[in-house]
Amino acid sequence: MGKPEQPQKASFLYSLRAVVWSFTGLRRKSDFDTDSAKLNPVHVVIAGFLAVACLVGILISIVKFVVL
Repeated sequence: MGKPEQPQKASFLYSLRAVVWSFTGLRRKSDFDTDSAKLNPVHVVIAGFLAVACLVGILISIVKFVVL
């Protein structure tokens, strides 16, 4: 009997892309299904923190630009 193949783990950039698309809400169901098997939870958490930090930085920059 052969061993069942493990799905190949995704890279950090793939995880970052999945998180950014999830922030916008534009993910397909098929992408979600493949991501659930491929994504590394540690990468998703780190990518989430980076995405939130970038979003907050962009919002602060926009507010400072508008106020000045």
